[in-house]
Amino acid sequence: MKLTNGKPYPLGASVDADGVNFALFSAHATQVILCIFDEKGGDEVARFILPRKSQNIWHGYLEGASEGLLYGYRVDGPYQPLSGHRFNVNKLLLDPYAKQLVGQCHDDPAHYGYQLDGALADLSFDSRDNATSMPKCRVVDIRHLEAVLPVQKSYSQEEVSLSLRRSVIYELHVKGFTQLHPDIAKHKRGTFAGLSSPESIAYLKNLGITCVELMPVQQFFDEPFLQDKQLTNYWGYNSIGFFAPHQAYLSGDQISEFRQMVTQFHQAGIEVILDVVYNHTAEGNRLGPTYCFRGIDNASYYRLSPSEPRYYINDTGCGNTLNLAHPYVLQLVMDSLRYWVEVMGVDGFRFDLATCLGREAHGFDAGSGFFDVLTQDPVLSQVRLIAEPWDIGPGGYQLGQFPVGWSEWNDRYRDTIRRFWRGDSGMLPEFARRFHGSSDLFEHSGRPPAASVNFVTSHDGFSLMDLVSYNQRHNEANGEDNRDGHQENFSHNYGVEGVTDNPEINALRARQCRNILTTLFLSQGVPMLLAGDEVGHSQMGNNNAYCQDSPLSWQQWQQDVSSNALLQFTRQLIHLRKRFPLLCHRHYIHENANLNAPGLDWFCRQGLVMTKALWSETQTRSLSVVISGELEAQKGCRQALLLMLNADEQPLNFCLPSLESLSPWQCLLHTQDTETAVEAGSVSAQCRTSYRLQDRSLMLFYAEFKEAVHEY
Repeated sequence: MKLTNGKPYPLGASVDADGVNFALFSAHATQVILCIFDEKGGDEVARFILPRKSQNIWHGYLEGASEGLLYGYRVDGPYQPLSGHRFNVNKLLLDPYAKQLVGQCHDDPAHYGYQLDGALADLSFDSRDNATSMPKCRVVDIRHLEAVLPVQKSYSQEEVSLSLRRSVIYELHVKGFTQLHPDIAKHKRGTFAGLSSPESIAYLKNLGITCVELMPVQQFFDEPFLQDKQLTNYWGYNSIGFFAPHQAYLSGDQISEFRQMVTQFHQAGIEVILDVVYNHTAEGNRLGPTYCFRGIDNASYYRLSPSEPRYYINDTGCGNTLNLAHPYVLQLVMDSLRYWVEVMGVDGFRFDLATCLGREAHGFDAGSGFFDVLTQDPVLSQVRLIAEPWDIGPGGYQLGQFPVGWSEWNDRYRDTIRRFWRGDSGMLPEFARRFHGSSDLFEHSGRPPAASVNFVTSHDGFSLMDLVSYNQRHNEANGEDNRDGHQENFSHNYGVEGVTDNPEINALRARQCRNILTTLFLSQGVPMLLAGDEVGHSQMGNNNAYCQDSPLSWQQWQQDVSSNALLQFTRQLIHLRKRFPLLCHRHYIHENANLNAPGLDWFCRQGLVMTKALWSETQTRSLSVVISGELEAQKGCRQALLLMLNADEQPLNFCLPSLESLSPWQCLLHTQDTETAVEAGSVSAQCRTSYRLQDRSLMLFYAEFKEAVHEY
């Protein structure tokens, strides 16, 4: 192989008919060395000094090289931590643009650029070679890959491209979802191939899911402190390779497995959203290992303390923060996002700690470079963009402040629904705002209800079953003396902490699960369901199972899923949401003189319209709401839903609101478990004007307007 000057673009390793072009950004390096390894990645067989530097991009063209070549970099430059530079030519580094990694990364003292002993350790210099314990980058040829076909939807193309409002999102873990599935081949369990198996897709289709949100699948490493405790980073929020699929999720050695998974989902009408981590990397703080960015150009890739550049700004709580204010770091993120859309076929992204991505020198800015670049990008401006709207830095909580076109995880919805059904006092006004779609948070900037991604549980925190089974977290298995995880979960065990054989408590817990799920799927906004909640999965009170790669976190398939009552109830809820477009209005519902306009009206349990005085009754834990709207497919045909909610500890009588021009109310669904509860759809339900609701239960009714109302 022969090295010539090559080209500065594109960055990374690019294949053509005669060889491979290598390009790497580093503004402060003095030399970049391309290291070539044998086909197993064990022996370094050649080194080439990249001969050219063009606008801070080092580049060279290796004639005779081809797809499959294993490589890495060594980057020379000053080791001056006090000035923010941590170059160490003895450390083999990953290419930030590597599309596939080969080999495992194990904690090794040689990964550290400094000598580990002493209080001022990181100011020293370590000369050990770490190549034997570092994964290698593999050259991947993407020139001839066909585009992944888009998802097929039953509604209009405009709806597909512009709104999430009809979506039902299902947050899942690639490994955890299939690891215990008895009908999937063992070698495919826990992989992309297993997730796209007919068994997995059939389950999701039968449930009614329209969109899967995959927890991190970009290459991540386990933190050294977890390896010391013989644990792993199960969740994957410790990225190091922004282009490479996590190799442990590949059943073979080809990244095409990921593309095939997306294709299978799309053919089933299911979108794929990736949970991505561009706020920090696996290199940690100043005492962390050197894998990639730290050794390539620490002062460019990371946000450093202006007064003491030896230290990292830690707005993420993970030791470092990527510097998206730097044009080449911003380019890296944008190139990565476009790659996952254009080459790998995904439909959108959920951005972990997204506040970090919008930080400028003065703090968070909805007009930051990151948001501006995304907005003008012809590819990325058309995909799903969902923010986790906080970080731990100054002014880090930014719920409702992201730009038009973005949706956000709404944790105020989560906490409100939990507290309402727990029976907290004074929750009626806040419950109404969240059920309405949180217009107080999003409408001010012209954003629709779909800006609110509603969830009550997610990977981070209690599962739904644990939410109604535990008062306290139980995270001892994490090895941090139960100090980690959220302290306030707004949960309730209803008399016994954890598992019990008390039938009354178990019945109440099951009822509360149904109440919470019903509220989630009937609220305006976009519902997100945590995988496993539909079958009552428990993590035994662990509300921070990030390091629990075990049956504690994996989806349980041993039981007969078809007979699971909660699963059947969840399917019914999702079917109802799809059946009634009025549950996902395009715009916020407000009082309007136009009788054809959508309506959302609140009533007390006596059937009277809610007044300011009624909203102020802090001890009231009951409420009724009527949602009305026009059928999109049949202009002039209007329908209405009535939801009666009893979060009180006592049974309560409810009167049906008296509304003109409506057919008799028909019960569609209820969460009661008493023998006297009305059967959904029964004829008797259509003739009654009042009902007695069991404590902590709800009822849902349906009616049609007798005559179309026309506006002249």
